[in-house]
Amino acid sequence: MAKKLFIAATEQNCGKTTVSLSLLHLARQKYRRVGFMKPLGPKVASLNGIVVDKDAALMCQVFGMEEDLPYMSPVVIHPDSTRKVLNGELDPAAMKETMLRAFAWLDQRCDFLIIEGSGHPGVGSVINLSNARVARLLGAKVLLITGGGVGSVIDAVAMNKVLFEKEGVEIRALLANKLLPEKRDSTLAYLRKAFAEEPFEVLGGFNYQPVLANPTLSRIAKILDLSMNGDPQGSNRIIHHVQIGAPSTQRVMELLRDDTLLIVTSSRDELLVTAANMYQIPAYRKKIAGLLIPGIQNISDITQQILDRCDVPYLRTTCHTTGKLYQIISADVHKIQAEDQEKIAMIRELAELRINFAELDALFS
Repeated sequence: MAKKLFIAATEQNCGKTTVSLSLLHLARQKYRRVGFMKPLGPKVASLNGIVVDKDAALMCQVFGMEEDLPYMSPVVIHPDSTRKVLNGELDPAAMKETMLRAFAWLDQRCDFLIIEGSGHPGVGSVINLSNARVARLLGAKVLLITGGGVGSVIDAVAMNKVLFEKEGVEIRALLANKLLPEKRDSTLAYLRKAFAEEPFEVLGGFNYQPVLANPTLSRIAKILDLSMNGDPQGSNRIIHHVQIGAPSTQRVMELLRDDTLLIVTSSRDELLVTAANMYQIPAYRKKIAGLLIPGIQNISDITQQILDRCDVPYLRTTCHTTGKLYQIISADVHKIQAEDQEKIAMIRELAELRINFAELDALFS
């Protein structure tokens, strides 16, 4: 039987997946057989011919858990699943049994099992498998992930812990994540003061790291449904800044910051040629992560030749305006992909720095 830890969160985008990656990395340094499970998966993916949640696919790819894959994501919620349940076309009881069978296999096989919830504790209620109820069914204690504020975190925890209390599930620790570095100590001090009467411990997670939230060039290509052109090595480069090439060519070059995706319309030949050529200079290659070229006007032949010769990574679209592209990119909350090797390496390194696994391990004994 495995030691179990259920990762829940007060809301979406608190960093559950990052914490799961971190704990898998740290647990494997102590335990021989470490497993991962996403009992209820709302983000559909396919890996090795098996339909699973995206987070299960990620953990499988990063940690080589192919043998466990059929059991890591037993219940996958498709876009029409809610309607089918309400219409009586899907049986929640059958979903529960599928989940319990998968859990039993992993529980027998593993020494340490990380169970990641979906969204906030109420997610899954429509099929009577909320995060809180799943934690009870699996006999797991909860690590509750929050954001890095004070007042908002206190309010969110007060509301969310009621669901766990209703199901008789124990929250063993609260992990405040995405903390502002300059406020880390004071934030944790206030949270510990606020929750002094609670039975759970308040722990510090990661400091806020924009690099972990920023997309790679390949991610931008994916959300825009565009093909990558130019240097293939640039596809996994992390985009820290998105800049619209509206001013003069000289001014655009002056404004460039490191790891910038530069949006340049197809009619700006001078700027496209300059950016492509500057990409050949090491100091500017550091700044220009790639080009995004919108516009219905064709790129001129000579400009196209220069883009290809300079091998600058670029995406080309005629479907969206510059403003719309900027809006789409800004609105995307990037989820870590298996190919994001730079980010995953950073998460492993930060985990060893920021997360006290020995303390967590003792709390969940």
